[in-house]
Amino acid sequence: MSPTLVYTPIDEIPKIHASVVAAFDNGTGKLANLSFRKNQLLQLGYAFQDNLKRWEEALASDMGRPRMESHMSDISGMLSEVTFAYNNVSSWAKDSGPTNWTPTWAAFSPTIRKEPVGVVLIITPFNFPIWTLTPLVGAISAGCPAVIKPSELTPATSALLAEILPQYLDQSLYRVVNGAVAETTKLLELRWDHIMYTGSGSVGRIVATAAARHLTPVTLELGGKSPVFIDPGADLALAARRILWGKFVNAGQTCIAPDHVLIPESIKDKFVKECQEVYQSFYPEGPEKSDSFGRIISTRHAERIKGYLDQTKGEIVFGGEVNLETKFVAPTLVKNVTPDDSLMQDEIFGPVLPLVTVKDVNEGIRLVNSRDRPLTLYIFSNDTKFKSLILGSTISGSVLINDVLMQGGSGNYKGKFGFDTFTHLRPTLTSSKWLDLILNFRYPPYNDDKFKAMSKQVMPSLPAARPTPTGTTKPQ
Repeated sequence: MSPTLVYTPIDEIPKIHASVVAAFDNGTGKLANLSFRKNQLLQLGYAFQDNLKRWEEALASDMGRPRMESHMSDISGMLSEVTFAYNNVSSWAKDSGPTNWTPTWAAFSPTIRKEPVGVVLIITPFNFPIWTLTPLVGAISAGCPAVIKPSELTPATSALLAEILPQYLDQSLYRVVNGAVAETTKLLELRWDHIMYTGSGSVGRIVATAAARHLTPVTLELGGKSPVFIDPGADLALAARRILWGKFVNAGQTCIAPDHVLIPESIKDKFVKECQEVYQSFYPEGPEKSDSFGRIISTRHAERIKGYLDQTKGEIVFGGEVNLETKFVAPTLVKNVTPDDSLMQDEIFGPVLPLVTVKDVNEGIRLVNSRDRPLTLYIFSNDTKFKSLILGSTISGSVLINDVLMQGGSGNYKGKFGFDTFTHLRPTLTSSKWLDLILNFRYPPYNDDKFKAMSKQVMPSLPAARPTPTGTTKPQ
C-alpha cells in the first residue's frame, strides 16, 4: 500500500532551506570527502533496489504504468546513473591542469579545482518521477546538498520518496519538500546556488524568472514539438514500429516523444498501412484492455488531449477513444493534418500521432524552421545526403537517426555532464618572486623601455596575413 502524500508546511520550507545551507557551510569537509559522496551515491541506488516492488506499485498507482515501462524508463535508468557516477566520480573530481591556457600563464602553475557550486534545488515532473531525479546523482557526485521537489501529480511516488530517501541519505544535506503551486512558489522565493527544473516551458519561464531575482544559474529541460522526418527510401516497417513505440510508451507522456511525422505524399498510404499493422501487433485485444499501455496522469490532462482530438480537421486512422473517468486516451494516428491544425499548436504530450503531409524534405525543413526550435529531431533514413540536408538546415536540442527516445534533449545533467553542471571550475594560480624579473614592466613609473618589454612579452602577433575584406566598408 502506498503512503499518503502529505504536503510540507509552508512555514517549514525556509527552515529546511536554512538547515541545508548551514549544513553545507559547516560540512564542506564531509562533502569534500569522495568516500562520503560515493557512500551517498550507493545509498541512493539501494533506496531504489531495496524497494523495487513498492516503486512499481507507486508508479502503477499514479500512472497505470506497466511494470516493464517502470523499469525500462525509470528505475533501471536511475540505477545505471548511480553506478556510472560511483565508478567515475573519483576521476571526475580530480584537480586538472591547464588545457587552453596561453603560454603567458604557464609560469603561474595554473590548476583547475573541481568544487561544488553550492545548495541545489531540483524540481522534477510527473512523467518520469524517478528518472528525472537523476540530477540528484550529479549533485551528490559534485558535493552539493540538494532539496528535491517532486510532482504533486504523482502522489504515491512523491510520498514514497519522502518516506524512503530519509532512510538512506544524509538528512542534513538532502531533503524532500512535497506540495503544489504554493510550496513551489515558496521554494522559488529562496536563494539557491543552482536550480534544476524539468517540465513545461510555461513553468520553466516562471522558474527562470524567479531564479533571475537572485542571479541563480538554472538548468532547464523543457518539452516541445519534436518532429520526425522520413526518407521515402527508408525502411517504413521499422520506422512505424519504432515511432509508434516511442509515441505510445508511457501513454505518450515523454518530453522527447516524436510529436508529429512529416510524411512525404509519395509514401503516406504505405506508412499508414505499416502503422495499422504495428498497432494491431502491439494491442491485439485493444489498448484499453492491454496491460502494456498506461494512463494519462490526470483528468485535466486527458481533457486537454480530448480537446485536440475534438477540434482536429485531420482524419483519425485508428484510436481516438477517450475515457475521462479512467484517464484513458487510446493510441491514436491522425492523417492529413495541416500545420494550422489543433494538433499542431502545442506539445501534445499524449498518445496521439499526427501525420503532416509534405511535398518533400525541403517543405518539411521550412515547416520546422518556422516554429520554435524542437527539443529533439528524428530522421529515418540511410541516405547520407538526406540526413546531411536536414542536419545542416535545422537546429534542435538533439538528433536521433533511425530510432526514438534513446537520447536526451537539451540541458546537461546526465553522467559526467551532471557532475559538471553542479561543479564550479575554480582556476588557481601561484606566482613566484622570480616572475618580477620578466614582469617588472608592470610597475610604475611607465616609460618607453617598459612598453617595449611589455609588447615583447604579452602582445601577440595575429596568426595569419590580413584577409580580403568582406564588408561593405573598405578600411581607411
